[in-house]
Amino acid sequence: MTRSLKKNPFVATHLSRKMEKINMRAEKEIIVTWSRASTIIPPMIGHTIAVHNGKEHLPIYITDRMVGHKLGEFAPTLIFARHAKSDNKSRR
Repeated sequence: MTRSLKKNPFVATHLSRKMEKINMRAEKEIIVTWSRASTIIPPMIGHTIAVHNGKEHLPIYITDRMVGHKLGEFAPTLIFARHAKSDNKSRR
């Protein structure tokens, strides 16, 4: 179920405060966050946000096509290594 339209999109308060400060100073710096559930809003365009994937922070450059999506969508949590070479289950 999606968030109610009466409410605004969810953006973590610490993230929105940092974004306002950076926009006022007109600087570019990486913002580190653990909030994967935050929605990308237009003032974030052009900034780099480092999103935690469970192990490390992955830097993500925000573009206009990302608006409306969640930050966690762009920081994958699983890394596929490869299939085992000695696995004969699929060859039966």
